Order: sequence, then C-alpha cells, then structure tokens
Amino acid sequence: MPVASQAPTVLVVPGLRDHVARHWQTLLIERLPRVHAVAPMGRANLDREARVAAIERAALRIVGPIVIVAHSGGCITVAHWAARTQCRVHGALLATPADFERPMPDGYPTIVELDDAGWLPVPRAPLPFPSIVAASTNDPLASAERVAGMAADWGSRLVDLGEVGHLNPASGYGVWPRAEELIAELSA
Repeated sequence: MPVASQAPTVLVVPGLRDHVARHWQTLLIERLPRVHAVAPMGRANLDREARVAAIERAALRIVGPIVIVAHSGGCITVAHWAARTQCRVHGALLATPADFERPMPDGYPTIVELDDAGWLPVPRAPLPFPSIVAASTNDPLASAERVAGMAADWGSRLVDLGEVGHLNPASGYGVWPRAEELIAELSA
C-alpha cells in the first residue's frame, strides 16, 4: 500500500516591517494547522544576512516539505535565501513584492539604506522551486510592470490581483482568503 506524502508546512516570511497585527499573514498563522513563522527581526534591522539566516533557521526546524508564504520585502528575502538553501521547498507564494531598486514612499527604507544593508541588486535568477507571484496593479511599493519582470525572472506564475494596494491593513486587507487557495495549489 502506498504511503501518503506529508502535507507541506507553511513558513510565513514577513516583510521588513515584521509581523503586523491584523495583517493577512498574521491571521493566516492563526488559521492554518501546519504553520511556522520567521521570528521578528525588528523594523530597524535592515541587515539582509540576518534576515536570510532567520529564514534558514526557521526552515531547518521544519520536518518535511515547506511552502513559503512571503509578503513585500519578505519576497526579496526569499529570493536571496533561495540561492543558497538546501531545504526542500515545495513552492512559494510571493505576495506583492516590494521593488527595492526604485524609491519607495516616505517611511520606507531608501535605496541607499537598502544597498548598505546588502539587498541590492535584487536576485533575478530563477527560483529552484515552483512559485506564484501575486501582484497588485496599484501597489505603492512596486509598479505592476516591475513585479511582472521579477515574476518572469524568478520563473514564477504571475497572478493579477487587481487593485489591492500593498495587500496590507492600510490597503484594507486583514483576512485574505485567496492566500489559502494559492497555498493549496502550491501544496498539491
């Protein structure tokens, strides 16, 4: 009799602002049965190496396959991490990646700060696992064209979410049911 394969564990990778109350990722952690989250790093900590190492530590604690669920700057962190991890990743949902190579609104890190912290250039090599980039057409942190370019370079399937802003509480998003649909697709 064949043995059923183990369902993937979801690993939540937040953006540079860490876990935010009422954010869809934070709410997802409360809803899913097999989920871990990357430990908070603190908003002032922009060090890319520290954030990549945090993903690796969290992933190594998971037994079995992983589905990554990243948002914003977390998507960029995953792109840096993917180039060097040996962890078994079943797939990744990369929601509204921020464009670190273009100026972002006030209150977000500058290009100089991101470069000094090791984020630039943003990796553009194909990811070594299946991935979906969920893109907004009116994201203040990245144009739809730039996100489509990242998705193409990473070998990701691009899903157009329409006008969802940055898919965060400031854009009116708490629970995001589509996340669970896309996670199920990546877990299949």
